[in-house]
Amino acid sequence: MRRKIMEKLIRWKKATGDRLPLLLYGARQVGKTYTMQEFGTEQFKNTVYVNFETDEAIGTFFESVIKADTIVAMLERYYHTSIIPEETLIIFDEVQLCERALTSLKYFAEEAPEYHVIAAGSLLGVALNRQKLSFPVGKVQMFTMYPLDFEEYLWAKGKELLADTIRVHFEKDLVLPEQLHLEAMQEYYNYCIVGGMPAAIMADISRGATLSQAEVRQMLLNSYVADMAKYARDGEAVKIFEAYDSLPTQLARDHKKFQYKLIKSGARASQYGASIDWLVRAGIVHKCTKCTQGFLPPSAYLDLPSFKLYYSDPGLLSARTGMTVQGLRQPESEHFRGIYAENYAACALTANGYELLYWESDGTAEVDFLILKDDHVIPIECKSGSHVRAKSLMIYKEKYQPFYSIRISTRNFGMLEGIKSVPLYAVFCI
Repeated sequence: MRRKIMEKLIRWKKATGDRLPLLLYGARQVGKTYTMQEFGTEQFKNTVYVNFETDEAIGTFFESVIKADTIVAMLERYYHTSIIPEETLIIFDEVQLCERALTSLKYFAEEAPEYHVIAAGSLLGVALNRQKLSFPVGKVQMFTMYPLDFEEYLWAKGKELLADTIRVHFEKDLVLPEQLHLEAMQEYYNYCIVGGMPAAIMADISRGATLSQAEVRQMLLNSYVADMAKYARDGEAVKIFEAYDSLPTQLARDHKKFQYKLIKSGARASQYGASIDWLVRAGIVHKCTKCTQGFLPPSAYLDLPSFKLYYSDPGLLSARTGMTVQGLRQPESEHFRGIYAENYAACALTANGYELLYWESDGTAEVDFLILKDDHVIPIECKSGSHVRAKSLMIYKEKYQPFYSIRISTRNFGMLEGIKSVPLYAVFCI
């Protein structure tokens, strides 16, 4: 599958004197291993792939000296291959299981920058938060990989031309021909259910797949729950699961600020704060923090105890709620279409590098998202239909007079009275 992060990896490869080892973050099953190996195949003469989970023996070699030249010599002997600067890619996968391998990245940065080294791992953010790991501060470059966004999803389905057409019309505020608009909306609804996990998409588009995409999504959801039990600290797994399990109820509310009492009666931040942090660090949820003002810089006006949580992939939301494409489009599912639209937008904005923020004014008005773009704070209202009256957005505009605003809905492209209309399928362009 064509992934946008490949362009970043190629730029990293071509960097000269200041290149650092690369640390690749990302939740489980987003395609990190496949992408790293594909990158090695396409851009290097050979790849040395080290997996600390499937080959525990290799980890013992890092218990002594972890100087760069020593590690290179050891890997050459172990894998019976030559490691040549600028020609060989070294991959450390599941690196969170070998602290010394993670520390060794510092020595590659200081002593041997001519080698290309990528390290990655599931729940890496959780592992690095533990004090026992010696993180090579300032000695690594960091990328985060997410599930396929809607544009990558269209690429996977062979609809590159449709994706390119959407981009052109977004940039020029041109109305998309009705037939293409309807086709893109249908693909959007499919994406809301299938999501962006590579395995689920492959099951959806492959004829004769052993498992259906619904079965794959359920397996992925179950594997995330299993990780909570396997990798959380003693006594914390139950709280993590309880917080995660409350997400559908949290999202179903009109005001989606996370409420601890919805986890269970009497629940408090002091009990579940660490559990929510675990979910965020694991890449399982996206956190959207309240911003009390529409001024620059938004980071100066955060209300940190007030936040919303979203699933990190639409497919996980559909697996948890049991929603189907047909069910999502039924009239009685209007409220749930709004939930899916907002969660989808949160994932798309996160994948594009935006910090998730929302604005609320004394409980009387709420704008779904604020983004910092080109030195402007841009408000974004997200609607699941074509009825786009938004009192909260009007209140925000009157109070802060933003450079422009964005309204996401089922409507076609356009610009009117300072509000840029963006169809749901085009959020990846923002």
